Amino acid sequence: MSKLSIPQGYRPVLDLQQTELGIQQIKNFFQANLSAELRLRRVTAPLFVLKGTGLNDDLNGIERPVSFPIKDLGDQRAEVVHSLAKWKRMILADYKIEDGYGIYTDMNAIRSDEELDNIHSLYVDQWDWERRMNAGERNIEFLKDIASRIYSVMRRTEYVVSEMFPQLRPQLPPEIKFVHSEELLQMYPDKTPKEREAEITRLYGAVFIMGIGGLLSNGEKHDGRAPDYDDWTTPNSDGYLGLNGDILVWNSILGQPLELSSMGIRVDRDALLRQLGITGQESRSELYFHRRLLDGTLPLSIGGGIGQSRLCMFYLRKAHIGEIQASLWPDDMRARCAESNIPLI
Repeated sequence: MSKLSIPQGYRPVLDLQQTELGIQQIKNFFQANLSAELRLRRVTAPLFVLKGTGLNDDLNGIERPVSFPIKDLGDQRAEVVHSLAKWKRMILADYKIEDGYGIYTDMNAIRSDEELDNIHSLYVDQWDWERRMNAGERNIEFLKDIASRIYSVMRRTEYVVSEMFPQLRPQLPPEIKFVHSEELLQMYPDKTPKEREAEITRLYGAVFIMGIGGLLSNGEKHDGRAPDYDDWTTPNSDGYLGLNGDILVWNSILGQPLELSSMGIRVDRDALLRQLGITGQESRSELYFHRRLLDGTLPLSIGGGIGQSRLCMFYLRKAHIGEIQASLWPDDMRARCAESNIPLI
């Protein structure tokens, strides 16, 4: 049986037509406000990149990208992107974006190794964004400021949705709680990382968990991060390692946290070499993206991704991401959803 949570007594608040209208309103409003809040211009993004360039996002390092040969390129293989974490940084350089400004794009991806459940799909759609910064901004205070501004866009969008559909009352708290993954470990030492996330998100409603990727005091990671985009080894002013984090909100329908965004200050030359060494991936320094970073031809930046379908799922109070997007699901999952008033698209 596939992983699936069935909320007791669940019935969609909105019908299919209202849902489609809500999705349109959310996407139009959110991206316009994100662009204005962070001073981002829209750019067109690739669906696939050439294998062996180092441009694809390695996620946790174990997920296999969907790939295919290209006839007119001598059967070189292309990979469908997992995300655009590194591609965006090259665009900042190639488009000569100034400090304090950046880009965003509609990113569509296929993650064939995803474990399917209420919030995970083979199809990923998110706003990928990247903003140029200067060396004086490579600190935890700047990271928190950007996260707070993104959260303010999330709250404004929720209000607009409630104006359109009064039966959907706002749930996000006025402020987002900042906490480092090491602090979480000290608060809940006997719980797993996912259990710690659930406890803190249930308590505060919205949290930004920082320091993702490095080892904690118990010798374990809170969660995995690739070594070549987020900086998870530089010390910050709070005395902890890591200049990245995830935005999580409490999903009242499923009774669990919902990660809406992953973001971070990107590696500089020193952090890249350090993190490649920690993960035993020094050979990646010979790839195209990594050579450009080590040569100093890529700018310092901060960036991340914001899940479009997950945002819509949260605002429209849906029990399954398949109520928002069209994807493929196991037959047993479709059957159980049909029996439980969860209409998958």
